Amino acid sequence: MIHATALAMAPIQSAFGRHWPQARCMNLLDDCLSVDRAEAGSLTPDMVQRFIDLAAYAQRAGCSGILFTCSAFGTAIEAAGRAVGLPTLKPNEAMFEEALALSPAQGAKLGLIATFEASIPSMSAELQDMARACGRQIELHTEFVPEAMSDLAQGHAAQHHQKIALAARKLAACDVVMLAQFSMDAAQPAVQAELACPVLSSPDCAVLALQKRMSHV
Repeated sequence: MIHATALAMAPIQSAFGRHWPQARCMNLLDDCLSVDRAEAGSLTPDMVQRFIDLAAYAQRAGCSGILFTCSAFGTAIEAAGRAVGLPTLKPNEAMFEEALALSPAQGAKLGLIATFEASIPSMSAELQDMARACGRQIELHTEFVPEAMSDLAQGHAAQHHQKIALAARKLAACDVVMLAQFSMDAAQPAVQAELACPVLSSPDCAVLALQKRMSHV
């Protein structure tokens, strides 16, 4: 696993414990990536190269598959996957696939809640591209929850969950709601309690998808 924030590490480890405990996991962390991405406003060639370098390091260490948990770096992850030639999964790829499967109607309303604002444009574009590739049209609604990520980093998990759950009420008309960041995984029950539609988080979807992809190599 390759991370841009330490907050993503515990949720994905828990998901591996639930779904694929036999996997031997290695964690690589560059916790400046999220800060640099937010400050730059867009991906830079230097950031893309850092992703390639991290993936190459994982390959040299003997990894046979890579899962990125950082949600604002889609094209950099694609470049890293091409560079190493290993099964490489973007963080929300599997969750998007499941959301589209759960809402098959044309014009379905999908909701996306994020605690890292810079991830919203790239994730929205990725989801829309995936829908178009399936011949689908979707109506995407996004909500940014300010300060929630800071709450979690400071150890205030209950406040983090509550803020996300309150924001989710604005997406009550959606057919499916997704939690954008891996670090939001523990808030899923609180969000689900506010909504009648399915609420998806990335870690469980990602582990199951990576396991399937690696089994076909």
